[in-house]
Amino acid sequence: MSLMRRAWAIRRHALLMGEVQGQGYIGQALGVADILAVSYFHAMNFRADNSEWEQRDRFYLSIGHYAIGLYAALIEAGILPEDEIATYGMDDSRMPMSGMAAYTPGMEITGGSLGHGLGIAVGAALGLKRKKNTAIIYNLLSDGELGEGSTWEAVMSATQWQLDNLIAIVDFNNQQADGPSRSALAQGNELPKWEAFGWFAQEVDGNDLDALMVAFDAARHHPEPCPRVIICNTKMCCGISFLEAREKTHFIRVEPDEWAKALLEHEEKKPL
Repeated sequence: MSLMRRAWAIRRHALLMGEVQGQGYIGQALGVADILAVSYFHAMNFRADNSEWEQRDRFYLSIGHYAIGLYAALIEAGILPEDEIATYGMDDSRMPMSGMAAYTPGMEITGGSLGHGLGIAVGAALGLKRKKNTAIIYNLLSDGELGEGSTWEAVMSATQWQLDNLIAIVDFNNQQADGPSRSALAQGNELPKWEAFGWFAQEVDGNDLDALMVAFDAARHHPEPCPRVIICNTKMCCGISFLEAREKTHFIRVEPDEWAKALLEHEEKKPL
């Protein structure tokens, strides 16, 4: 199956989960669907029937409220069954609204306290190296987390330990709960900051599958003993035109008739 079809399916799964609750972080899920498709169906080694396989590449979701997007990818990957979509966010569901490792197969860490995910990934990457395990840690974090001091402590630590088995993926959608990310902490050109800390850094359109594949390949095969980062400029609610047009998309409420409209528009864009 093509990556375009995978990304389309991930967005569809996320929309169906969002419809269950009628609200949530669907904007982020639609925005990172292409990143998730490239991660799971181009870059990562994993076994759908054994989410604890020791040699698997790990996907660490630092941004716990993006869980709806990761669940959609795990469903498409066959790690979670599609028939659990209707349980999203419900009591006793394996898919709570914020990701929790103890509940969900394939959910490697419990995210949500923003700024902690990269530190966890650094520790895990160092542990894999000491065990001589060649698996890669992929860590998805948000542009908002670049305002957290703990993130930059982790950045320095990864350089110190030459963690070439760590690939950070920054979702730069320029949206936080209180407004644009760039207004929150005067964030500007991020790439030279990471390079100054000794990382191999790339910046791409995070909704361009071809560009993402090239960047993921370059990150994995970069020859220098240093950590890697891919800064992905993404569009919130990507693919659903009337949701893209909303001014505030960090947490959105969608009326029942709008879910039907969104799913119809998405269906019309189904790749051949």
